[in-house]
Amino acid sequence: MLTKEQKTKVITRHQISDKDTGSYEVQIAILCERIDQLIEHLKMHKKDNHSRRGLLKMVSKRRRLLDNLKAKKPANHKKITKSLKLKG
Repeated sequence: MLTKEQKTKVITRHQISDKDTGSYEVQIAILCERIDQLIEHLKMHKKDNHSRRGLLKMVSKRRRLLDNLKAKKPANHKKITKSLKLKG
């Protein structure tokens, strides 16, 4: 779970304008942080299948958001994948 401070830091790093909290870029960045935390959790708790299912749901949601961003704003897609070190 992301703390409020972590979430605020991620939002300020990837927001487009001052009041932007829900753009594709911000949503993808928040999901990446949550996915990274959940991967670390699953390394310790290998049999936690409920969390594994949540991880798969988050990964698929991130994939859908990336696909939508690529279709609407290809330049932003390239920039966000490079900054988050994701496969393009």
